[in-house]
Amino acid sequence: MKLDKLLELGLIRRIPKSKEKAEESIKTAKVWLKEAENNFKNRSLRSCVLVSYLAMFHAARAILFADGFREKSHFAMARYLEDKYVNKGLLEDKWVKLLDYYREMRHGDQYSTSFFVTEKEVQSALESARSFVERMRKLLYSKSD
Repeated sequence: MKLDKLLELGLIRRIPKSKEKAEESIKTAKVWLKEAENNFKNRSLRSCVLVSYLAMFHAARAILFADGFREKSHFAMARYLEDKYVNKGLLEDKWVKLLDYYREMRHGDQYSTSFFVTEKEVQSALESARSFVERMRKLLYSKSD
């Protein structure tokens, strides 16, 4: 979905560009990563999945803040990255696919009465979140150069 359509549907809205909010969002992502690590260590596996996704969410959100946008939908944030970065060869599509995958997993965890994850799946979520946050941080700072 293109940015124009996201704006038209109200799924993304324009805000002033903010390097400060972008940096705060990366810091928030790192705090959520630490929380996810603690959840994993404490065997709070479902919580680890939720919090790993939140780390990814805040890292992706940093890019939008830097560009002067704010999401009104988690789905739209992935579509924004796809349109503005993946389609222009500035970001590998695997990152958007990861964000979508864990967004859907988080949705299942939050709303399903029969959600179950294995330790291996949770460890993968945590590792994916670490990599995703780092990739968004690199993307953010490559934009500043």
